[in-house]
Amino acid sequence: MGKKTRTMLDTFSVYLENQVLDNDRIELIDLRNQQINFSDGRNWQDNQGDTLEVLQKIMAADVIILGVPTYQAAIPAPLKNLFDLLPEGAFYQKTVGFLVSAGTAKHFLVMEFQLKPILSFMKANTLSNYVFAQDSDFNGSKIDSDAIRMRLASYAEDVKVISETYSNQIKKQENSYGF
Repeated sequence: MGKKTRTMLDTFSVYLENQVLDNDRIELIDLRNQQINFSDGRNWQDNQGDTLEVLQKIMAADVIILGVPTYQAAIPAPLKNLFDLLPEGAFYQKTVGFLVSAGTAKHFLVMEFQLKPILSFMKANTLSNYVFAQDSDFNGSKIDSDAIRMRLASYAEDVKVISETYSNQIKKQENSYGF
């Protein structure tokens, strides 16, 4: 992940930590620090090492926030590979959101036409909004935009409320079955 995306995630994490309960856990997984195998069609549980560890964490998570740098008008290949390693329903009953950094404002289309369809196919409860920042919102790798900081804080609140509401609705539905 790029430095700007990492800065966005770190800032978002601080805001999110103020929203979560003591028994909630936030973990940042940076794919740069992992030795992830290329997808070869095997069952996700048949992987080993870092690959299996990352996949298990994703499968166990209730909420996933992806930090997505945009390179060459596309999602990064390591992220696409990660999706390919997971089963089709990997994000079923999970709330998934994302923070995006890109060179220009036009790159927001990457998320709309690449990332959202993939997450939908994988059965994610995708948050309808996300935080998008472009190069002009940064000074080096530091966020230089009050609007972006405010959107990150607001997004943390949205993630908390929406994920709790979704989780409560799932529990209510499951309890209605009576078995």
